Amino acid sequence: MAPAKEGKAESRDPAIRVILLPRDTNKHGTIFGGVILSYIDLAGAAAVSQVTAQKIVTVAIKEVVFHAPVLVGEAVSFYTDVTRVGNTSVTVHVDVEASRGNKKVAVTEADITFVCIDDGGRPVQVKLL
Repeated sequence: MAPAKEGKAESRDPAIRVILLPRDTNKHGTIFGGVILSYIDLAGAAAVSQVTAQKIVTVAIKEVVFHAPVLVGEAVSFYTDVTRVGNTSVTVHVDVEASRGNKKVAVTEADITFVCIDDGGRPVQVKLL
C-alpha cells in the first residue's frame, strides 16, 4: 500500500463531498471500499455531465488504489479530471481525499470510463456541450 499523502493543497472544487457514517463501515470499523467506489462512480458521472448531456453508463473502473483508510465521520472529497474524450467514451481520473483534522489525506484514486448510449443501450458518438 502506498503511503498516504498529507497536507496536499487543493485549489479546485470537488465534484462531490460526503460525510461517511457508521452504516458505511466494514468489520474493521473503517469505511468499506465498495462505498468509496460507488461515490467514485457518482463523481465521475458528474464530471462527464460537464462534457456531454447524453445518457452514459459506466463500462470500466480501473487502476483503483486505496492509499489509506477512511474513518467514520470524515468529510471525503472526490476531485475529478476528464483525461480522455474518445469517439463513444469519456475517461475520468478521480482523486479522493479525507479531511483528517486540519490535514487532507489522499485516500483513494481511480480511473473510470463511461460510454454514451442511445435509448436502446447501444454506444453512440460523444456530442460535446
